[in-house]
This record gives sequence, structure tokens and C-alpha cells, in this order.
Amino acid sequence: MIRKISIYIFFILLFTGCKKDFLERDPLDELTNNDYWSSENNVRTFSYGFYERYFRGYGRGNTWGDYFSGESLNDDFANSAPAQFVQIVPSSAADAAWTFEWVRRANVMLAGIPQVPMEEEAKNHWIGVARFFRALEYHRLVSRFGDMPWFDQVIDDQDTELLYKKRDARQFVTDKMLADFQFAAEHVRLQNGEKGLTVNKDVVLAFMSRVFLFEGTWLKYHEIDQEKAKTYLEAAKWAANELILSGRYTLGPDYRSLFNSLDLSTNPEMILYRKYAIGILTHALHSNNNKEPQAGISKNALENYLCTDGLPITLSKVYKGDKSIDNVLIDRDPRMLGTIVPELRLQGIATNYSTSGYSVHKFLNESIKDLPEGNLSGNPTDAPIIRYGEVLVNYAEACAELGTINQEDLDKSINVLRKRGNLTNKLPDLQVSGSSAMVNNVVYSDPAKDSEISSILWEIRRERRAELMMEGFRLNDLRRWKKLSYADTRNNVSINRGAWINKNDYLDSNGKSRVANLVLDGGGDVGYIIPAFRAESQRVFDNDRVYLWPLPIDQITLYRENGSELKQNPGW
Repeated sequence: MIRKISIYIFFILLFTGCKKDFLERDPLDELTNNDYWSSENNVRTFSYGFYERYFRGYGRGNTWGDYFSGESLNDDFANSAPAQFVQIVPSSAADAAWTFEWVRRANVMLAGIPQVPMEEEAKNHWIGVARFFRALEYHRLVSRFGDMPWFDQVIDDQDTELLYKKRDARQFVTDKMLADFQFAAEHVRLQNGEKGLTVNKDVVLAFMSRVFLFEGTWLKYHEIDQEKAKTYLEAAKWAANELILSGRYTLGPDYRSLFNSLDLSTNPEMILYRKYAIGILTHALHSNNNKEPQAGISKNALENYLCTDGLPITLSKVYKGDKSIDNVLIDRDPRMLGTIVPELRLQGIATNYSTSGYSVHKFLNESIKDLPEGNLSGNPTDAPIIRYGEVLVNYAEACAELGTINQEDLDKSINVLRKRGNLTNKLPDLQVSGSSAMVNNVVYSDPAKDSEISSILWEIRRERRAELMMEGFRLNDLRRWKKLSYADTRNNVSINRGAWINKNDYLDSNGKSRVANLVLDGGGDVGYIIPAFRAESQRVFDNDRVYLWPLPIDQITLYRENGSELKQNPGW
């Protein structure tokens, strides 16, 4: 036990900067000399410098991580001031997050490894780790900007021809990413330090399923390259299936404990997680999820959850309506209870109110909520980085997008999720017949379904949204499906609606409503809360250009000044 605690503290110190991080020394070229690349331990330490960038978890201090409001521009949040699509071309690379620093660091690592006196197996392992991180950074860049210049070597600062090379096609770069992932999947060790805390083969496979599901569906729905889309979807399916067949992971018995635990080390669902500890590394998500006013979950997001008969609210006979929070939550997908507070928190009554009245407690640990560590930025709950539940929905979606989905695929993915551990009122199995969804051997189609999507794909996307609710995926899901129109608050009214209330149910001692300032869609005292009620605060999707970010003006200028061209993204 003492050894285990010391290992945890070691990793926490390493990723907080409490231990001096040589990666912060400038210039980075100091690490290209032979003095540093002298031992495997030095290579290992160099690799830890990437963790803070790609494995943010719940963030640190008051800085947000990937969860709860990492990307509030979507249809899950009903905010009083909705996040807006990008409208202005950034003036600088910093404003646009246009940087090749982390590509360079990965290439520095790749250049240094051959110099280290260690066995070929060890060299291939660390080369795999470096290529894994390079692929992750290129995934970020390609997802954000589209076509990108590919660099697979350390570029000299004076080599302007290479520094200002033109952008390579998205497919070319993604092929290189795939090669990096394939090498890493073959050579990165299955055991690499403490399980769940460091990059190993399983971490590579899990991220491979995530990255290539994104890239495959992007190419498919943006109509760029259908053959490459299929290649990438096959890669996503393969990686997820490798983890499924390995038998090394099962689902955690309790859904909510995946997100509010003080110790995830024994949770069988964790492929990679971030360890927190009081006084060493803490975060504020727990407090933001409980003590502060929050952007509420939307009516649209709540309506995504199935009823316990396996049917959507539009078809279910057990749906009780939404005229009370009790009715909203009863006889519904049990993950809903693990996500939503079973009481309304209204502005004018609760200090920790929600803009929609519906609040999220998915990340709240009840045992510490009123203790010092449950307040401000001192929260010590561990954060999942990537987990088996995501791998299962990645697998199902990849199969559906490839057009090969069958009952066996559903039974080892979606239907495993529906049978999670101690969930009560477990959902019946999802069944498939061709492109149709079935439950209890009866074909059904949700009347609220997008007409462009098959019923089985709609249900798999529903499952993904429910399983990964508030985990930072939704915006990128809408982007890759080319469905940012879902996030338009003007045309998709239910994403700008909250709880149904009667203001007369909340009177003070003088007979005045304590929630009088809330605006309801009926215009009177009864109706659904409208969080963003001003016309000028609506989020409008009216231009496909926002699927990609604009390139920064200073970089376009630099390219031109160095005899090259950096062409702006379409529409900008």
C-alpha cells in the first residue's frame, strides 16, 4: 500500500510541475544533444511532458478540463448566454491555437531515442509512444483546421523552405496519423508502469478508436473521400474490437462512480485516468457542479434518454411527461438518475441554481460536498481520461457507419452498456433488422429522428449521447456528422428550453413569486423556462465555414513574407 501511494504521488508531482519539468526549458533544441538521450529513464520522463496536454481530465485548480463545460457550444446545455460560433478571423497564432510545438516535441523524442543505449524492444516501445503523441497532436490540428503541413522530423529554424511548406491534404496527414497509431499499437508495451496512469497498448487502442471514428465520419459526411472514410472507420472498429476481445476490461458497476470517485485505481472500466490528491493536484469541477450557479442541461438533452421499455418518449407508454422533476426521471434510462439532480434548482430560490432549472450532479461526490475539499479549487476526485464505455459506443457506431452492424455487434457493445452492474430498471436490448431499430422484437422509429439518418444509427447516436453526456464530446460529434444545425437555438427550440414550472408554486410570505424573473415560453406564469430569452443572444448556424476554424492572419502574412502561401479556410 505504501508503494502504491508513493507511485500515485510521483505521477501527480510529475504532471503538476511541482517537480521541475525540463520540457519548460528553452530552447527545446537543448534536448537534441547527446547528453540528454543517455538512458531509458530520461526518455520516460520526457514522455510525461505530453500528459498534461492530452490527458487534462478535470483540469487543475480553477482551470477547466474536458468535462461538464469543456465545450458548451452544443445542444446539451441551455445557457442564458449561449456560446457562439467563431465569427472573427484571429490575428495571431496564439488566438487560433495554431502551433507545431507539440509536433516538434514528438519529433525531438523520435530523433533522440535511437541514441539511447537500450534494447530494440525498448526503443520500439518509446518510438511508439512518441508517434502516438504526434498523431494525437495532428488529430487536434486536422480537426480544427483541416489540411495541415506534415512534419516528421525536427526542422531547423533557418530552414524556411520546410518551415513554410504548403498544407498537405487532410487525407495525407490522416494516413500518416494512422501509420503512427498502427506502429504504436504493435510496439507499445501492454504493461508500462502503473496500470491506468501511463500510456500502454490499451491506451493507444482506445484513442485509436476515438480518433479514427472522428476522421472516418468527417470524411464521410463532409463528402471528402468515401474510400478513405471506410479505411478510417475500419481502423476505429478494429482498435475497439481488439480491446473488447482482450477481456481486460469490464464496465464499472455504478455509472456515477466513474466520475465522482476519490480513487479510480480499482475501477475495471478505466483504461486511463488522472489521479488527484489534496494539497498536490486538485480541481474545481466538483465545486462547479454543486456550489455554483451552472449552465443547465437542456430539455432536448433530457428528451434524448429512453424510457425503461427501451422506447423514446415519443413512443413510450410508460413516459410520465415533464410537468415535474419526478415525472421526468421516473421510468427512464438509469444513467439519467446518475446525471441529473432529482430536484429543480431555480434562480431566485437556490444559490446554486441552474439556468434551465435542471442541474447536473454526475461529477458530485456526496461524501465531501460540504467538506473543505469539496469547495473552490480543492477537489480531489479522480478523472477518467478514456474508458471502456466509450470504446463500446465507438465500436457500435463504426459498425453502423460501415453498414455492417448486426445483432452480434450490438450484443457486445450497446447491450453491454444497458446491462451495467447495479443499474436498476435496466433497458431492454437494442435489436437491429437491416437499418431498422427494434426492441422486444418490434421495429420502431422515433418520430423525432433526423430524416437523413437510419433508425438504427439514430439509436446508436442516442446511446452515445446518453453514455457520454457532459464529457466534452458533443460539439465534435456534431461537427463530424455535419450537424451543427442541431446547436442553432433559434431553429431548434428545445435546446433553449428548461423545466416546466408554475410560478405560483413558489410564492414568498407576501404572496409574490420568488421566480418572477424567469421567462417562460407561454409568456405568463406557466410554461417552460427560456434560459436565453433575448433575440440578440440566440446562437444561429448559418454558414458551413464554422466547421473549421479560420487560420490566423499573422501566419498567412509570415508565409507570404517567406515566399510561400498559406491559403485561408473556405468561407473565411
